[in-house]
Order: sequence, then C-alpha cells, then structure tokens
Amino acid sequence: MRIVISEFISLDGVVQAPGGPKEDTDGGFAHGGWTHPYFDPEVVGGFFDEALRGAEALLYGRRTWQVMAQAWPAQAGDPFADRINALPKYVVSDTLGDADMVWNTTRIPGAEALSELRGLRAAGGDGGLLLMGSPSLVRPLLSAGLVDELRLVVMPVILGGGKSIFPADGALRAFELVSAAAAPTGAQVCVYRAAAPDVTPE
Repeated sequence: MRIVISEFISLDGVVQAPGGPKEDTDGGFAHGGWTHPYFDPEVVGGFFDEALRGAEALLYGRRTWQVMAQAWPAQAGDPFADRINALPKYVVSDTLGDADMVWNTTRIPGAEALSELRGLRAAGGDGGLLLMGSPSLVRPLLSAGLVDELRLVVMPVILGGGKSIFPADGALRAFELVSAAAAPTGAQVCVYRAAAPDVTPE
C-alpha cells in the first residue's frame, strides 16, 4: 500500500487542531478550528472524498485516533462516515492497549511502527494507507522516506506557531506537484508525490 498523508495546513506550515477549539491545545495553541472559514464542500470536501475512496486502510496516531473513534461511529448513515467506519484502521500507540481497540482498529506499538509500516507498504494493494492528522507520526514517516503522497489543503491563514508535519533535520526531500485546485474560499488543494532520487551522471 502507498502511504498517503492528508492534512489541512496553514501558510506557515501548522496542522494543529484544524477541527475545533478543544481538539489539541498543546503548547497553549488557541486557534483550534481555524479551517472552518475556508472549508468549501465542493472543492475541499470533494478532495477528502477522493482520498477516502482511494484508501485501503486508515492510519492514526493515538490522539487523532481517540478523537475520530469517538466522533465518527455516531455519524452512521452518511456515505463519508460509513466509508470511514468500514475501513480497517491502525493506531500507533504505547499507551493504548489491545483491550482498548474498537472501531475496527489494530494497535501498532510505537517502537515497532516503522518496521510494521514498511511491511504494510511492501505488501502491495490497489489502495493507499491514508493518514489524516497525527503530525507526530507523519514526521518520522517523512524522515524514513516512507511517504508516497502528500495531499495538502493549504488554508490562507498564518497561525504564528503550532505543530508541523515536517521534520526539522536538515534533509532535502523532493516531491512533485501532480494536481492543484483552488476553492472559492482561497483554500488550495494540492497533491504531491515523492520524486525519484536524482541520479548523478558518472
């Protein structure tokens, strides 16, 4: 399976708490729900529908999984919610136990995450392993070169600080833009795929 990252992101690269004020207040973050003024059901909503249709399974970090597992099962009857609820899921966590697993989920211990995800990625399949949110999980995946596609909804707002998905390790990682569309709200929806490493002629 390809590993696909889908994120709301600000102009200054922040992905923290896009959904609501209490979603993630770590570091005193006070702008939870910052995506709402820029959400467009046709362009932005369609972008997430497309990502979900192409998913074979979903991947989360612990915090995002807990938020999603509490919210989505109650939304049964909506096609988007039904698709999310039906897909198999993986959560990377050292604090949750196997007894906590609900919502069609398998737990991956944190120390085993990269090796397990390498295995899932190598197993093949027609769809993607879709990760939404979970910046603390995205960073090591990017560092390890395991991200095949970045699906970013860039919102026209600067948040002045907050959690990022990007590693701060000084490494250069190339991606190529394969599609882009603009919503009437000013949001830009962009798909990037990992570029092949440059080959230096002898």
